[in-house]
Amino acid sequence: MDIVIRPVEPGEHGELGEITAGAYLGDGLLDFGESDAYLGELRDVAKRAAAAEVLVAVENGALLGGVTFVPGGGPMADIAGPGEAEIRMLAVARAARGRGAGEALVRACLGRARSVEGCVRVVLSTQRTMRSAHRLYERLGFTRSPERDWNPLPELDDITLLTYELTL
Repeated sequence: MDIVIRPVEPGEHGELGEITAGAYLGDGLLDFGESDAYLGELRDVAKRAAAAEVLVAVENGALLGGVTFVPGGGPMADIAGPGEAEIRMLAVARAARGRGAGEALVRACLGRARSVEGCVRVVLSTQRTMRSAHRLYERLGFTRSPERDWNPLPELDDITLLTYELTL
């Protein structure tokens, strides 16, 4: 059966939150591990779903992963400006990796961005160590936009997020 991309259902918020938190923890992406404040944000799918569009990848009834699509500004946008959509918190369960769920989720976000009136670009932030994600973004046509790189915790020198963009 094929991977289906659809909006998250309220009953899946907890499971997707754990998939997302587990992906970030398992890949060593949280500087402070289990005590990282961002872990709560990763788990809070209900908050994201209230402010943006949260999509999930499902295969044979199993949740494989999810992504947050931000069609414009608002509380979930980190770097999107006017005319831009943003992709955030892409995560695929470790056991489901390599089957195309991440790519399907990103492609779904691109399709949604193309349907947003006035949207001319999709942007995202990523960590330096997310090399497989970088390869995926580049394969789909994203290019680095180093002038937009930023630090979500300015008090810490070593947490610079890389940015990518794709002009629609």
